Amino acid sequence: MRMSRYFLPVTKETPAHAEIISHQLMLRTGMIKQHSAGIYSWLPLGLKVLQKIEAIVRQEQNRSGALEVLMPTMQGADLWRESGRYDAYGAEMLRITDRHERDLLFGPTAEEVVTDIFRNHVRSYKELPLNLYNIQWKFRDEVRPRFGVMRGREFLMKDAYSFDLDETGARDAYRKMFLAYLKTFQRLGLKAVPMRADTGPIGGDLSHEFLVLAPTGESGVYYDAIYDETDWASLDISFDNTPKARAARAETVDRIVKAYAATDEIHDEVRFNAEVTPDRRRTGRGIEVGHIFFFGTKYSAPMHAKVVGPDGKDCLVQMGSYGIGVSRLVGAIIEASHDEHGIIWPDAVAPYDVGIISLRAGDSLVDGTCEQAYQTLLNAGLDPLYDDRDDRPGAKFATMDLIGVPNQLIVGPKGLVAGLVEVKDRKSGAKVEMPLESALACLSTKAPA
Repeated sequence: MRMSRYFLPVTKETPAHAEIISHQLMLRTGMIKQHSAGIYSWLPLGLKVLQKIEAIVRQEQNRSGALEVLMPTMQGADLWRESGRYDAYGAEMLRITDRHERDLLFGPTAEEVVTDIFRNHVRSYKELPLNLYNIQWKFRDEVRPRFGVMRGREFLMKDAYSFDLDETGARDAYRKMFLAYLKTFQRLGLKAVPMRADTGPIGGDLSHEFLVLAPTGESGVYYDAIYDETDWASLDISFDNTPKARAARAETVDRIVKAYAATDEIHDEVRFNAEVTPDRRRTGRGIEVGHIFFFGTKYSAPMHAKVVGPDGKDCLVQMGSYGIGVSRLVGAIIEASHDEHGIIWPDAVAPYDVGIISLRAGDSLVDGTCEQAYQTLLNAGLDPLYDDRDDRPGAKFATMDLIGVPNQLIVGPKGLVAGLVEVKDRKSGAKVEMPLESALACLSTKAPA
């Protein structure tokens, strides 16, 4: 992309109403535009990051064996009356009546809709296990929306729903998602700690929330160093449904959850000190980005979601649900990774791989070199952002740092006289001068796999 053709409405001033750094930077970089309280338009830069996060979430869900569907944003109230949640959910649910006087709602979650899909199409235990997931916009009418996309009213969410014949199978489905989440968050460049949690309005008797470590997190966290030390992305996990694979998942998850991890709401200092040696104690703050639940027959019972079991008799299916706040992750990543100059995107979700900065637009040698670099990087499979504007170098540097492009290629007339360009690493700030061919070869190795 050439900056001269791009829509990137960056601002120098920090909006007065933006209280936290992710909200400030998302507005300053032109990633989002507030439409009304807690509702935002996603502009090109923000949408690009959002889609990259969504793609990684989708890849890991598919790898775990989940199947994608797309469920409606508007849901019928009758399904929620069946489950008993229509009146119980509270004021966060946006209730609507259409022209035919039918009660609808803007879905805050989709347990009822997916259970209805299941009961109408699945008949036999032989079709289980089944996990259906959905990446869709949700709406919760927060009484006080704030912090930008971190606590908005409209948000993009991945929600998955598992169906199993018995509790043993359902708990294995839970473990699959537990492990898939750890892989997902690490791929996004985040440290996420799973912590036992209250099930809230979703219901059930088993739940974990995943908190991303960030200095500005909403909750204090206390945990064992195992969560920092384990490479979840390369952990050898099979999602097959063989007895061997199930046993391995059970052993892995049991080992993980035995290690201490608690938010400040349920933290037990005595237990923490007794179970975790001083050299392994970790503390910090965390932002919730995912939540998983096992709730058995909470929805299948009132909605009569049954299959014919091996004995020929009808039995209620056991269910779980698994959410990831896709749009919330954009803000969480910024909270976890920024400096005084702007955003520092992890490579996997950066809107552009390389920023090409022309220090003198209109100079034939500089223009030609930048164009050569741009085409070479495109051909190598990278996504470069070429700042070809006739603007001050300082303004170009500031913009690239602000929007967080992880690698910068700086091309100026003085350097070219000596046959050199400059490569800058956004995260460390390190700069190295080298010949153009060497710089392009180095940057080309950063192409996505």
